[in-house]
Amino acid sequence: MTKKTMCSRLRFHNLKKISSLVMLIVLSINIIPMSISANVNHKDNDHPIVIAHRGASGHVPEHTLAAYSIAILQGADFIEPDLVITKDGVLIARHDNVLNLTTNVANMPRFTSKETTKVVDGSTITGWFSEDFTLEEIKEQRAIERIPQYRPHNRKFNDMFEIPTLQEIIDLVQSLEKATNRAIGIYPETKHPTHFDNLNLSMEEPLVEILKMNGYEGKKRKVFIQSFEIGNLKDLNKMTNIPLVQLLWLSGQPYDIEEAGGSLTYDDMATTEGLADIAEYADGVGPEKYHFIIPKDSNNNLDINNATSFVKDAHDLGLLVHPYTFRSENTFLPDNLRNGADPIAIGDSAGEIKIFLQTGIDGFFTDQSDIGVKARDELIDN
Repeated sequence: MTKKTMCSRLRFHNLKKISSLVMLIVLSINIIPMSISANVNHKDNDHPIVIAHRGASGHVPEHTLAAYSIAILQGADFIEPDLVITKDGVLIARHDNVLNLTTNVANMPRFTSKETTKVVDGSTITGWFSEDFTLEEIKEQRAIERIPQYRPHNRKFNDMFEIPTLQEIIDLVQSLEKATNRAIGIYPETKHPTHFDNLNLSMEEPLVEILKMNGYEGKKRKVFIQSFEIGNLKDLNKMTNIPLVQLLWLSGQPYDIEEAGGSLTYDDMATTEGLADIAEYADGVGPEKYHFIIPKDSNNNLDINNATSFVKDAHDLGLLVHPYTFRSENTFLPDNLRNGADPIAIGDSAGEIKIFLQTGIDGFFTDQSDIGVKARDELIDN
């Protein structure tokens, strides 16, 4: 048996295991996969896209094959893996390179000696870091819920799921494309690219290589690459024709600019002049939704009448607009869209999504794809 055949069989075996596990989870927490339980109306390609933020992270621990699978079954158009890199140069899906935030590594005695203190993007952090572990060591760890104070129900899935590689995520997506008979996009984010560059663990080359090897080339495929930094997007713009998205945080500046001693801030980048500069190397922007598109008023309420010109300004320059992040728990919602006083109760995130869609956004990131798909389709149909 060839090595290629063995790898293919192993991937198929792993996908069969994860498919069975996902269906058990769906049944146990009463998640109704919309593409199974309802006639999801996936309209033409000009509808706003629903991007599953780290998978179905409102339902199960983020950045797991289970989370991505559930989001796809709920009808998400794209799934979003945040990418960090291992000691041996393998791209894996984690929100941060600080592994103890999202894995059980802190409870694994054999890795106790790997705890250390580092400076990452200007901040001093003590923990366990992806760049200090080989893929084999990463595969010994299991995912845990990143924000258990807001999603205590997700803790019952702690220690169940492996940490997936980018290749495993692509294998899952392409398998579910066949199973659901629809195209499913991937929307990877490069995390801490300057930090990894300084460790001689550049992310851009392996990312482009894996995407190309799996048929993700050009602007016609369902793929975007995103980053909060500028330099690596400019590098990627020279390496690939895949659409690029410049993320905009609500304060401060891109870390590569900070490290170089520059003065450019995210607010500067959101001006018409700043957006014009972005349009030179990127195809879209991913702004924090309140800071850039609809600021909440002094009473912490959301009102469409407070919308800025950001979406129009970006569109005038040919840039797509994909704001982040829509979450359903009260603690993440404006006061006028909350359901009672319990911070973890589910509020009216569908109403919030519909308000933002009225600004003309081209898509949005959400932790609850089921709610996002339904809200998007209801607004389009009416």
